[in-house]
Amino acid sequence: MSYKHFTAKERYFIYHLVRYGLTYREIGRRLKKHHTAISREVKRNSRVNYSYLDDIAQQKADQRAHMARHYRKRCNKQLLTHVTDKICQDWSPEIISGQLQRAFPNDTAMRISTEGIYCWVYQDARDQGALYTHLVRHHKKRQKQHKYGSGRGLIPGRVSIAERPEVVAERSRFGDWEGDTLEGAKGTGGLATHVERKSRYLITAKLSDKQAKTMADKTIKAFSSTPEHLRKTLTVDNGKEFAEFKRIQLKTGLAVYFADPYSAWQRGTNENTNGLLRRYFPKGTDFSKIKKKQIAFVAQKLNNRPRKCLSYRTPQEVFFEASCGALAT
Repeated sequence: MSYKHFTAKERYFIYHLVRYGLTYREIGRRLKKHHTAISREVKRNSRVNYSYLDDIAQQKADQRAHMARHYRKRCNKQLLTHVTDKICQDWSPEIISGQLQRAFPNDTAMRISTEGIYCWVYQDARDQGALYTHLVRHHKKRQKQHKYGSGRGLIPGRVSIAERPEVVAERSRFGDWEGDTLEGAKGTGGLATHVERKSRYLITAKLSDKQAKTMADKTIKAFSSTPEHLRKTLTVDNGKEFAEFKRIQLKTGLAVYFADPYSAWQRGTNENTNGLLRRYFPKGTDFSKIKKKQIAFVAQKLNNRPRKCLSYRTPQEVFFEASCGALAT
């Protein structure tokens, strides 16, 4: 039986039939409604310590209809607690919303949209709460987007992304990576970040400086434990730290390609991952004081974070299966 809201006329009949002493089952039979719907209508729209009145019930229904759904869902304490707990674990609203269906497949009450969760977080911020600090950008409200650009010379001998095999863009195989750096405070080094395009698995390495030799050495070492069938291509930006890309190719077997200038979207997976890393290492971080154990802990946390694009599986799960050959293509 499909669900439809009660009309004012139906509420009028319910009022008189309840007063007449009919059971909810009998009222439901006469109105062609399920008896539980009649019971729920009477309980939720009766006045406190008073009986059911059709005009009062209609007023309450009208008030709820004009209330945003995310406010109504806040009455579900289990849902509110679950969402709040996952936000505090640094899960994004999109992941929380999508993962609810896996976690509670038979409970439709445990559902809320991504936008609804953002509304909760922003309302919490207006109430002086701190949930917004667990968002990637730590914004208390939505921000306008800005575009910036700067000049940069190209590395001699670079191979353009235009020459990269088309299969890489399809994400139909494992072994295609995107690389970049995460800078810290001036003179304190940073991180080399490499993300596998299909599984979103992250490999990091601490950098003491921005020199090309340092980047090449750390990248070669970082990929040394990665199976050969998972080392096909590496797409990077035009930063001078990748000037020794030929040595990276020779030692790792990765074919290195360079994205077009001012086209960060061509390395969107890596850019997104760096955004997640900024939650733990914000701009201005002094990496000379950051230990390798801290970096490894954060990388492990992100690799065990469910992703919507992976059907809410984790990069660790998907990459592990690929490294064992179960999903390798």
